[in-house]
Amino acid sequence: MAQKPSIPKGTRDFNAEEVAKRSYIMETIKEQFQVFGFQPIETPSFENSETLMGKYGDEGDRLIFKILNSGEFLKKISDDDYNQKSESLITPKISEKALRYDLTVPFARYVVQHQNDIEFPFKRYQIQPVWRADRPQKGRFREFFQCDADVVGSKSLFQEVEFVQLYDAVFSALKLEGVTIKINNRKILSGIAEVIGAQDKLIDFTVALDKLDKIGEEKVKEEMRGKGISEDGITKLQPLFTLKGDFGNQIESLKSILSTSEIGLKGIEELEFINTAISNLKLKTATLQLDVTLARGLNYYTGAIFEVSAPKGVKMGSIGGGGRYDDLTGIFGLKDMSGVGISFGLDRIYLVLEELNLFPSTIAESTKVLFINFGDKEAMFSLGAVTKLRQAHIKAELFPDAAISGKQMKKQMNYANRRNIPFVVIMGEEELKSEVFTLKNMASGEQHKVEFDALLDLLK
Repeated sequence: MAQKPSIPKGTRDFNAEEVAKRSYIMETIKEQFQVFGFQPIETPSFENSETLMGKYGDEGDRLIFKILNSGEFLKKISDDDYNQKSESLITPKISEKALRYDLTVPFARYVVQHQNDIEFPFKRYQIQPVWRADRPQKGRFREFFQCDADVVGSKSLFQEVEFVQLYDAVFSALKLEGVTIKINNRKILSGIAEVIGAQDKLIDFTVALDKLDKIGEEKVKEEMRGKGISEDGITKLQPLFTLKGDFGNQIESLKSILSTSEIGLKGIEELEFINTAISNLKLKTATLQLDVTLARGLNYYTGAIFEVSAPKGVKMGSIGGGGRYDDLTGIFGLKDMSGVGISFGLDRIYLVLEELNLFPSTIAESTKVLFINFGDKEAMFSLGAVTKLRQAHIKAELFPDAAISGKQMKKQMNYANRRNIPFVVIMGEEELKSEVFTLKNMASGEQHKVEFDALLDLLK
């Protein structure tokens, strides 16, 4: 017996209703991207390995899907290399390409490659799938869509302000209230590392700190000790673990902690600017919150860092994130090209909207009316009506097979019910002679004989 087919863990099939709901989210995000002046681009699903590797830190690099070279790639591996069992030695010789891990690094490559054709500052949005060799769990998949917006070519903090507004606009349009936009600044993290004497372990420090909400204070400290951060330095961090209050109060506490760090105070200054602007402009439904433990593992952020949390009561990881990167394009040879960008987690937003029952009730509507097929003559006449209804943007179908018996007629009716088609048109011999249509409401069971114009008005 043939083995039942399956799909890889961390991937999914989507039925018609799920596709409709995903499209609703993407179209809502896309509409706001365009309102804010962003232009669409697309990049290949896979890049040269050298484009991606080394851009996400050690943890990120391990999650990149490598693509094996075509042909007999193993012939390029010597027996000595093979016997060493070294992944770092063998992988570059058998894999020259990789699936993109995110949309930001490919975007940086795009900017550098097309810099002579771009008008700066360049505002782009991109909605495409990405792949990560991660451990699948609720809200975390190996293949998923990212919805990104970035601006490169401007160091103005007004860009960060607009991104906070953009988050608020999208979630307001999705009717998702109670979202929290968390913000931090990489300069503050650098300042903290400086104060505790761990400048050379900034990435280790921030990766551990970023896990505070997930694993707790003691395990974060344990991980920091494992990375070589001194006990004295960890003691100096204690005020961070208990930092509370509103945005302003936390800022004042940070000024005291970072009073000896020039870069840390610069980060505080930038956060104050963003918070003041948002306070004056007001947000519709979202809340801006300072979170000093927010670090995000990616090592290319240099200024503001964003992470969006779902409303309280919804068990879900972040549904968006991003930040400022002052020299991301520098990795490809284009220096001093500051950028800032954010991303929306489509799949997690979907799960949140589903849990809170926030999808519009009409979102999964497909066909509005099904014409029952009684034979070639009736079907041909019905197809003329179907064509006119489609031209009027009404979703209409003709059942393809004729109902020769009552049993086959019932089959067509059941088909309409299973598809949740609200109306059925019966076009039998009698209706054909008088050129009228019997319209049946599948919910109420009511039937009316109508001419085409009346049929069109009723279905509209």
